[in-house]
Amino acid sequence: MDEAERILELRKMIQYHNRRYYEEDSPEISDFEYDRLMRELQVLEETFPILASPDSPTRKVGGAPRREFAKVTHEVPMQSLQDVFTESDLRAFISRTEDTIRAWGQDRPQYVVERKIDGLSVSLLYENGRFVRGATRGDGLIGEEVTENLKTIVGLPLALKDEVPRLLVRGEVYMPEDAFVQLNERQELLGEKTFANPRNAAAGSLRQLDSRITQSRSLSLFVFNVQSIEGRSFSSHSESLAFLADQGLPVSPGHSICRGADAVWDQITRIGEMRGTLPYGIDGAVVKIDDLSLRQLLGETSKVPRWAVAYKYPPEQKETVVEDIRVQVGRTGKLTPLAALRPVLIAGSQVSRATLHNEDYIREKDIRVGDSVIIEKAGDIIPAVVRIIPEKRPTHAVPFVMPDRCPVCGAPVVREAETSASRCTGADCPAQLFRHILHFASRDAMDIEGLGPALIEVLVQEGLITGIADLFHLSEKRDRLVRLQRQGEKSTDNLLRAIDRARSRPLDKLLTALGIRNVGKEAARTLANHFDSIDDIAAATVEELSLLPDFGLITARSVQDFFAQPSTLELIDRLKAVGVRTTADQRQTPAGSQLAGGTYVLTGTLPSLTREEATRLILSHGGKVSSSVSRKTTAVIAGEEAGSKLDKARTLGVRVISEAELLALVQA
Repeated sequence: MDEAERILELRKMIQYHNRRYYEEDSPEISDFEYDRLMRELQVLEETFPILASPDSPTRKVGGAPRREFAKVTHEVPMQSLQDVFTESDLRAFISRTEDTIRAWGQDRPQYVVERKIDGLSVSLLYENGRFVRGATRGDGLIGEEVTENLKTIVGLPLALKDEVPRLLVRGEVYMPEDAFVQLNERQELLGEKTFANPRNAAAGSLRQLDSRITQSRSLSLFVFNVQSIEGRSFSSHSESLAFLADQGLPVSPGHSICRGADAVWDQITRIGEMRGTLPYGIDGAVVKIDDLSLRQLLGETSKVPRWAVAYKYPPEQKETVVEDIRVQVGRTGKLTPLAALRPVLIAGSQVSRATLHNEDYIREKDIRVGDSVIIEKAGDIIPAVVRIIPEKRPTHAVPFVMPDRCPVCGAPVVREAETSASRCTGADCPAQLFRHILHFASRDAMDIEGLGPALIEVLVQEGLITGIADLFHLSEKRDRLVRLQRQGEKSTDNLLRAIDRARSRPLDKLLTALGIRNVGKEAARTLANHFDSIDDIAAATVEELSLLPDFGLITARSVQDFFAQPSTLELIDRLKAVGVRTTADQRQTPAGSQLAGGTYVLTGTLPSLTREEATRLILSHGGKVSSSVSRKTTAVIAGEEAGSKLDKARTLGVRVISEAELLALVQA
């Protein structure tokens, strides 16, 4: 591959990773790996200037603003910084800068050295001392307006000490390490996406459309620069930082003033040594000329200022030994292999284990018990195995194989299609108890009002429930429930009544609540509409199931596999014993029903009926409800804001009716 081809390849790779990092908050490589790609591209473009391009990622900042947010054009462009990775590169920057300044007859400058917080850069606008607008950096010229979300950050003052006419500052929103760990634990509990590192957790949290979600994420903020100000001027950066602190803004901590390359390097070294002890992530140190008039003289390029650089710390790496590979079952049923490591001190803390993510990750890196490995803390927080040391592999080391049975409950383990995740299929697996109860009690399932995540957590911790069926025995433990924190008599009785009501929920609700793989609300309704009881469903063949409307072979096999497990049958027996309904509604189609035998699709919002009410109405009159439109569809019932299903019906010539016409057919 020649230089031109490599430049094109690097640009394409960096643009892809920019989208993943800045726009999707879901990076695939570490910051260090990304910086290496960017540095290689910069060197190639400098060596072969004829191959440089104005649209190269080396000349741009960040990613495009998201469409969901209002756009903000930055009054002062939010530039990035030139990165340096070695002491010699840093000293070269200082030498060049000081040579230029001496040529102007100026004295040797002072530098401000600050911690480079690993977060999301934002601009904050205050008018007459009040916070009026906040925006993300975006592409450096245009960002996203996130004012309401920024207001949820406890450390951000909505009013300054003085009524400054107009102040525009730049800061960094970040997520403290404790908050990051707690967020990922909560995401795991709820079966939702976990975050790769605190920076992406902060970015994803700040760019939420619902500010209540942002508020729940415990974000923090440091400010580090005055972009512009009216009614006041400063001679130095350090003076402006003191002003910001006096106004009540949370200024980037631990900054120091240095003169000369030796003093700057000493401070960078000190910051590097404390990385593992800080409650937030840093990925480098920023070195800035303190004198603002010198900054004006030095100027800037299209992307970076000439008066500052960011020294990027390499991830600290250590050698250790994989003493065992254990499989942990998470609360969503996901099996995660963990490396038990010979303890080693890295980035300020002792590490004795590291996640190995999944079977593919282990196979790709060929990690085996007994291997000597190099580990690092990804983002200085999460221990990760970087590579093995092949020449140190013991002769008895054998490849790892993911268990085919859950190590907790013994149920079969399945590899999810088109993913690297392996999951336990146990309906009552103790490791997944929290998730199972949360799903079982949810609105679309058994709809047990008052049984939320916090209470479920307490019930599990106190040993009041060890399985789903135990919910229906809680009335026998009322005295213990009442004594739980914030529960009390009234809340306890309301909860017990809600649990009692759940016994009589329709069969499709129970099927949804059981969490059968590939079976959602629609498929559960189809099963309940076709079979008379849960026992009939359990006895059905794959062939019978695959013939159901909107069912396929995969869904049919999921249903059969679920009911083939002894743990499932045991759970159903326990639910029957406590009076949970396991039979379908009596399907008596009115004589002469206009809907009998037809297949109907619902789309949009109906004037008076909910989607569920309309579905039950159609089913009770002998019709079937499908989630997709085809030439076999009898009619599409369309409400307001009907989408692609309505378009497809018109394309196929399928009849489209309103709610009023549906009701007329029912009454005919």
